[in-house]
Amino acid sequence: MTKPVNTQQQGRSGEDRSARIAVTVFPVIIIVAFLIGFLFPTQTAPLAQYTNVALGIIMFAMGITLTIPDFALVVKRPLPILLGVVAQYVIMPAIAVALVFIFQLPPELAVGVILVGCAPGGTSSNVITYLAKGDVALSVTMTSVSTLLAPIFTPLLTLWLAGTLLPVDAGSMAMSIVQMVLIPVVAGLLVRWLLRTWVDKILPLLPWVSVLGISYVVVAVVSGSADRIIEAGLLVLAVVVLHNGLGYLLGYFAARVFNYPERVARTTSVEVGMQNSGLAATLAAAHFNPVAALPAAVFSVWHNISGGLLALFFRYRSARQEKRELEVQEAHRNVS
Repeated sequence: MTKPVNTQQQGRSGEDRSARIAVTVFPVIIIVAFLIGFLFPTQTAPLAQYTNVALGIIMFAMGITLTIPDFALVVKRPLPILLGVVAQYVIMPAIAVALVFIFQLPPELAVGVILVGCAPGGTSSNVITYLAKGDVALSVTMTSVSTLLAPIFTPLLTLWLAGTLLPVDAGSMAMSIVQMVLIPVVAGLLVRWLLRTWVDKILPLLPWVSVLGISYVVVAVVSGSADRIIEAGLLVLAVVVLHNGLGYLLGYFAARVFNYPERVARTTSVEVGMQNSGLAATLAAAHFNPVAALPAAVFSVWHNISGGLLALFFRYRSARQEKRELEVQEAHRNVS
């Protein structure tokens, strides 16, 4: 007999299917957005004044996808969550500073790279974790906790690491994060709690809200720095690829060093390597200049492409492991 599926389960299932489709086509959409901003900077420049609104909508959509049990893991499994959040705010800022020093980036780009490193986990990391056969519940909680801590850690780390390059108003930046991130996420949580039945019906649409919102931010940011892309585009791309890749690698080994299982290591890898580049881009444009937002715009494109590739790699490893286990079982049966 088929087990009945309740409305919430159907909503979650639909959300998962929609998220898988969204993350598959997301790189294409984001590349198109990048090209629109680059090819039509004059026409798209006015969009920059509404990037904070777009980010607020993205964060509100993220809040709606969260539930109270997502935060219950903080009590049930505090150590892997603590590891993930600490790794997020230690590894990525440290890599950013190292890359700024190695590549001798000019101040505007250097601040942009550091700001990306100081941002919380990316909103699409949960879907990538799912595709990579990681621990999705753990991923959701890690992203949520790092996001809620962003008003404290992102401005303080940026001030500490980038304050000698350009003036950093940490208080103003913290207030911006509260307005664009904390308030919308909490509002989304409340809406999910108060209107559960209605929200379950629209869950499949929410990944697309994030896709369109981040695409809007990318168009706006790229239009403001189109003239610098030709000059510094390859350099920024190289730094972003290294930043993202080293984040995946060190995040994975951070979990393995503490003897956490493979699924937790995969989850930590994705959480550390993928950043909320939409937030970084919006903060850079608002508190510095459009050029400082360029690394975050490039990161938005690249980390979704690399995340999909990383998920494919992890799935391939799982398939090989399962095949080996089946071969061992078959050999034991033949012997007996």
